[in-house]
Amino acid sequence: MPKNFRLDLPRLVVLVLLGANLIAGWFVYAPFGGSAEEMEARLRALRTQARDRGNALERTRQLTAKMDRGRNEGDQFLNTYFLSRSTTYSTVVDELSGMAKRAGVKVREHGFVEDPVEGSNDLSMLSVNGNYEGTYADLLHFLQEVDQAPRLLIIEAVSASPQQGTGVLNINLRANTFVREAPLPVLAQSPGGAR
Repeated sequence: MPKNFRLDLPRLVVLVLLGANLIAGWFVYAPFGGSAEEMEARLRALRTQARDRGNALERTRQLTAKMDRGRNEGDQFLNTYFLSRSTTYSTVVDELSGMAKRAGVKVREHGFVEDPVEGSNDLSMLSVNGNYEGTYADLLHFLQEVDQAPRLLIIEAVSASPQQGTGVLNINLRANTFVREAPLPVLAQSPGGAR
């Protein structure tokens, strides 16, 4: 070892203390977590982020409740106004015949054509072509009955031609209704409930 490089204990202690002071000074000016101001700013940002996420969660809950309510109301609409395939033809004939009878119109015959609804697996449109006889006043009453039917009946066309010298009209009514494969279950409202 060289002569001028002598390590004595007091110098070593001073060097170690100087190094420890430098490290401590570094942590005072640049602490691990950042300064108090930086930590406060980070805390404010986290609180804002938590509040925003809480608001987004509440909006999502409300949207989910509205979607559930919409789905339930849609299913209820389908169950109320669309006919089940098993009872479609007899229900339509019974309802049209009952409306015609109340209006004083004589029922002659009914024909049906069923077409699938594009984009749906379980719905189809039933076109009903019915022939009737009655006066003009009876026809107006009959159309009012069809318009207020408990089922969704869409009048596509109506034609009336007079019978020679009788004052009676031959009436042809073309109407559409919708058929579903099976009744849809009515779901209970979710516990969160729509507001």
